[in-house]
Amino acid sequence: MPSNYVALLAQTVPYYQRLSDPEKSRFAAKVKEFLETINIEGIRTTVEPLDSVLIAAAAVMPSFGFPNWKYFNLTNIILYPGAFDEEYRLDGDRRPIAGMVGSGALNGQMLLSRPAVRAGFFDGHGKHNTALHEFVHLLDKADGIVDGVPEKFLRHTQTEEWERIVQHEIHRIEQGDSDINPYGAMNHGEFLAVSAEYFFQQPERMKEEHPDLYRMLSLIFNQQLA
Repeated sequence: MPSNYVALLAQTVPYYQRLSDPEKSRFAAKVKEFLETINIEGIRTTVEPLDSVLIAAAAVMPSFGFPNWKYFNLTNIILYPGAFDEEYRLDGDRRPIAGMVGSGALNGQMLLSRPAVRAGFFDGHGKHNTALHEFVHLLDKADGIVDGVPEKFLRHTQTEEWERIVQHEIHRIEQGDSDINPYGAMNHGEFLAVSAEYFFQQPERMKEEHPDLYRMLSLIFNQQLA
């Protein structure tokens, strides 16, 4: 537990900087709780205080609208010094993965690349945040499956509208008529995670460019950011 975690939040997490003072206190308390209950270990690298705080902030951001939320489907986070391949190897030229939620033997674990974690917070004008992306997958998985329909966070009557908006936005991506990361067109689960990155990184821009998507994500995460 880094002793200077509040100072690190204030220095490096734009989301935290925009909160009111009471919300900052609640956010910091959630970060502290996360770091006291979830193990973070490094593979061929040392986990620095900044890494711990950024990972915890990425966990709290999408769940902040749910005061009692805990990541029941996560016990351990493995931090790599760079990207890795499908076999979790750090060597070789083809290492396309910056983050993933483990399954099978790695169920309950998350793998993250340190440079990707830091880039998600240090690029003030970007729409990408790898760690947040993976935590959104865990929220999606809370109903048992990563399918892009977070049933625990949408009323039954809202799921049809959500799926209609997703189909429309994926079609725009495929037509080259969208500023959403094209990776979101891969499937509905990736679309939710990619659009959530945009929502938390650039909420005002999303509200202007994708008002219906912004409205539904505000409902899903129970947060009005713009």
